[in-house]
Amino acid sequence: MQEYERAVLEKYDIDVIGTRKTRGAILCETNLGLLLLKEVKGSEKRIPVLCGVYDFLQRQGYEKVDHILKTKEGECAARMEDGSVYVLKRWFQGRECDVRKPAELLSASGNLAKLHMVMRWPDGPVRETGLNGETKPAGKMKKSDLTEGLESEYLRHNRELSKVRKFVRSVSPKGEFEYAFLRCFDQMYQWGEAALQELMTSGCGKLLKESRRQGCMVHGEYNYHNILMIQGDYNYRKEPYRIATTNFEKFKSDVQVEDLYYFLRKVMEKHGWKVRLGDNMLNAYAAIRPLSEAEMEYLCVRFIYPEKFWKTADSYYRSNKAWVSSKNIEKLQTAIHQTEEKKRFLEEIFSFHL
Repeated sequence: MQEYERAVLEKYDIDVIGTRKTRGAILCETNLGLLLLKEVKGSEKRIPVLCGVYDFLQRQGYEKVDHILKTKEGECAARMEDGSVYVLKRWFQGRECDVRKPAELLSASGNLAKLHMVMRWPDGPVRETGLNGETKPAGKMKKSDLTEGLESEYLRHNRELSKVRKFVRSVSPKGEFEYAFLRCFDQMYQWGEAALQELMTSGCGKLLKESRRQGCMVHGEYNYHNILMIQGDYNYRKEPYRIATTNFEKFKSDVQVEDLYYFLRKVMEKHGWKVRLGDNMLNAYAAIRPLSEAEMEYLCVRFIYPEKFWKTADSYYRSNKAWVSSKNIEKLQTAIHQTEEKKRFLEEIFSFHL
C-alpha cells in the first residue's frame, strides 16, 4: 500500500487487509468486506445528495448498490491537504456484464426496470443537473424547461454538424476521414432533421413534466461497465448470479427510459442493431415495468438521431486535425455502415420509416 493511500484510508473506521489497483480506483480488502477507494474528479457538491440517493435505494429494498461509507468525522468524502477528495464505496466480488452474452443483457434490462421502479422520490430532493454537474432543487416547471432539453440539444448538434461540414470542405488535402464524412453527410443530416421533426410533434415534453412531478430519477450512465454480475450469490429464481448496479454519479431527474435508450444503444452498436436482441431487451424491461405509448415514442425519437455520427464528428472537430486517429475513422465507418441496420431496427420495432 502506498503512503498516500494509507493516509486516505486512515480517515475511515476500517481495518485494511490489502489493496490492489483497478481501473481508475483502488480495491481494498477490509474487515467490512470489499471496498473501492476512488478520487472525485468533478464537483463534490453532489456527493451528499448522492449519499442520500444510495440511502433511499436501500430503504426501498434495492440493496445491491455501491453506497458511500462515511469517514470517522461523519463526512461523505475524505478531503486531503493537497485539495484532492476521495470517496470510499462498498464494492462487490463480480465481473462486468458481458455484452456478448444475450442472457446477461436481458437480465441487465430487467434489473434496470426494477431499479426504475424504486427510483421515484416525489417528496425527496428531486434535482435538476446543470452543465457544470452541480444540482439545484427542481422548482416550478416553466414551458421553456420542457422544450430546452432534447430540442435544444438536437438543434445544437445539427448546427455543429453543419459547422464540421464547412470545415471539412475547406481541408486540403483531404484524408480518409474527410472523404467518408462528406460522402455520408447529407444522409446522416437527414436523420438528424427527422429526429427533430418527430420530437416537435411528440408528447416528450409532457412525459418529462410528468416524470419530474413523480420524482423520477435516472442512473445517468447505465452501461455494462456499471453492471456487475455477482456469481455464487443465488436469488429466489436460482439464477447463477445477481446484479449489482454501480456508479450513480450522473444521476438526475429525467424521463426514466433515457437510461434504457442509452443502454440499448450501446448494446445495439456492438451487435449491429440486431432486431431480435433489441426486441427481447425491451420485452425483458417491459415485463417488469410496462412501457407506455409516450415512453415508446420517446425511445423512437432518441434512436432516430445519429448519435454516434455526431459524436465522432464532434471528436474530430475538437482534436488535432493534422492527425486523425484510426479509431475515429473506424467509428465513422461503423456509424455509416450500420445506418441500414438501424433503419430496419426502427421500422420493425417502432414502425418508423424515413
